Formats: sequence, C-alpha cells, structure tokens
Amino acid sequence: MRKPFAFILISGLLMLQSCNTKRLLKQNSEPVLLASGFSFTEGPAADKEGNVYFTDQPNDKIYIWTWKNNQIRLFSDHTGRANGTFFDKDGHLVSCSDDKGEIWKFSADGKSHEVLNAGFRGKRMNGPNDLWIDDDGGIYFTDPLYVRDYWKNFRQQIPEKNLYYRDASGHIILLDTFVQPNGIIGSITLKKLYVSDIDAGKTYVYDILGTGRLSEKRLFCEMGSDGMTLDNKGNLYLTGNGVTVYSAEGKKIRHIPVPEKWTSNVTFGGRRDKVLFITASESVYALPLNVSGVK
Repeated sequence: MRKPFAFILISGLLMLQSCNTKRLLKQNSEPVLLASGFSFTEGPAADKEGNVYFTDQPNDKIYIWTWKNNQIRLFSDHTGRANGTFFDKDGHLVSCSDDKGEIWKFSADGKSHEVLNAGFRGKRMNGPNDLWIDDDGGIYFTDPLYVRDYWKNFRQQIPEKNLYYRDASGHIILLDTFVQPNGIIGSITLKKLYVSDIDAGKTYVYDILGTGRLSEKRLFCEMGSDGMTLDNKGNLYLTGNGVTVYSAEGKKIRHIPVPEKWTSNVTFGGRRDKVLFITASESVYALPLNVSGVK
C-alpha cells in the first residue's frame, strides 16, 4: 500500500534530524572535566587562537584555558566581578562586570582595564550579565537584576530589565525589555541575535538589520537559558540542566548531560574552534564536536 505523501515527508524530516544529531557529536564522546574547585564558573570566551577565558565570579577572577597544553592559569584577580565576556575585533576581552553595574575592557595582560559603560541616562545599571560584540564594535548586552551579596549600598535605579546596545562611540540605546534577560549570542554570518528571557522560560531571536538595529523579536523556543552559543550549522546551544541543542528552526535536537548542579554557559574554542567549552558550577569541561563555532 502506498504511503501518504505527508507520512513520507515527516519520515524524511525525522531521518534528516537524526542524521544531523549524530553528526553533531563524535562517537561515544561526553564532556571531559578540565578543572574543578572554583566557586561558580561563567562567561567563557575564546580568543583568536582558540584559548578560552572564563570567570569565577564569586572570587572575582578570570582564568585562561590554553588548549595546546591543556593548562589553566590566572588572567586577572581584579575583574569587577566579571560575568559574561566576549572578545572585540582588536583582541581585547570585554566583560559584564556587575560589581558596580559596569562593562570593562581589559588590557592584553589583564593587569588594567577601561570602564566602557557605567550607567544609562545617569542611572546605575542593574548588573550587566552577558554580551555579544558585532563587527562594528557595538556591544549588545543584557541587564537583568540578581542582587549580589557583595554589593554595597545598592539601590535599584532602573526598574526594568533590558537589552541594550552600546555603539563604538559609547552611545547606548535601549532595545527591548524582558522579565529577566540573561544569555545572549549573535552571529555576523547569520545576521541573527538570540536573547534568553530565563525567568519567562523563553528564548527569542531577532534579525540584525544594521548597526544597533533589530527586527521585532520572535519566539525561538520555549526554554530559557543562562548562557548560549551558536555553531556553523546555525544550531543554538542553551544551558541550565546540562546543554540543550536546538536546530536553526527552533527544534530540540540534542541534550548533553553535564555532571554538575548547573551549567551556566558555553562557547566554542580549541583546535579549529571545534571544542565546546562548558562552565558548570564549580568546574569547567570540554567536549569535542564535529561542528565549529560561527562568527
């Protein structure tokens, strides 16, 4: 008996999705523990060589994982309580340093920094959390509110939790408002920006229309995320309970277990940008993949 066309089409899509899932991970691979003993790891970002910088926010430190020798060393022990980080086109590490609600740019040796942003319209930011930098040097960043025990005399001055854009000249634009915006990642190649509204349990996508200009946001999937990254196939990696991978169409295609209480963030680094670097609670992990990160 001839199968209906719809059945054939659905079966074909399921087989294609299964193939894509199998090609994602190397056979029998799972996250490998690189180091433990931190307080809470966050904010991984890879430099041009594929070395990954990550933060230990409660301890006010940033470390570097050098993939060629698999060593981890201290980059800075004065970070403004750095959370999310990203590299600009000149190779400087830029951080969401929420001790005073600021965004910092570090020197190459990590011994000094420049404060790029300390507020919005004369008011203190709630606490910049995560960021992504475009090809024009503009910074998209989220500003939720997680009241920290290390803040002194904190008074909330901006009632909303917003998404902002800081252009290369330092001008800041309020782009959108969320329940609690958190993870953010963009792609110059794909011309997309993804933002997680973690407390709403949703992740949204925008089309990047120009410098600091976005389309209306669209729901991408019914899952919030702490941090996130993209691969060169357009798949989006979300965090929280391990790592969950969604296709470019917003379909869940893989869950990667991580043996920690909470997975905070992910990025691509390592050889040929094909290692998924995972920050999770007190530890950091690496997982070689068959895909690479996307610019």
